[in-house]
Amino acid sequence: MAVSDPIADMLTRIRNATMVGHESVEIPVSKLKIQIAEILEKEGFLESYEVQNEGQIGSNIQLNLHYWKKGEPAITGLQRVSKPGLRRYSKNGELPVVYGNRGIAVISTNKGVMTGIEARKNKVGGEVLFYIW
Repeated sequence: MAVSDPIADMLTRIRNATMVGHESVEIPVSKLKIQIAEILEKEGFLESYEVQNEGQIGSNIQLNLHYWKKGEPAITGLQRVSKPGLRRYSKNGELPVVYGNRGIAVISTNKGVMTGIEARKNKVGGEVLFYIW
């Protein structure tokens, strides 16, 4: 079955896996999802990620979720902002701040996918994909 919003599907799988305490979750692979996984790993929301069966039909990304010592997930919330039916864009000066910089906004820019903080440093705007905290 075709998914109309693959980023929302990715976020929902991550959200569901953290709610039940899974160590990892598998999602279908795409270049955009790999870039998002790199950002989430760099920001500490994921332990690691691995592309399985790379270059083959049906390949997946295994996301290893990060949990704190008390067993609490590092990801406490995810919110999809820009959707296929309503795209949300922000200029450089209007980039969102998520929970007083305790969370991040993931932005798709003409220089690639990056966090809102990186986009502000590079003085670029773009499509606000989602917030994570």
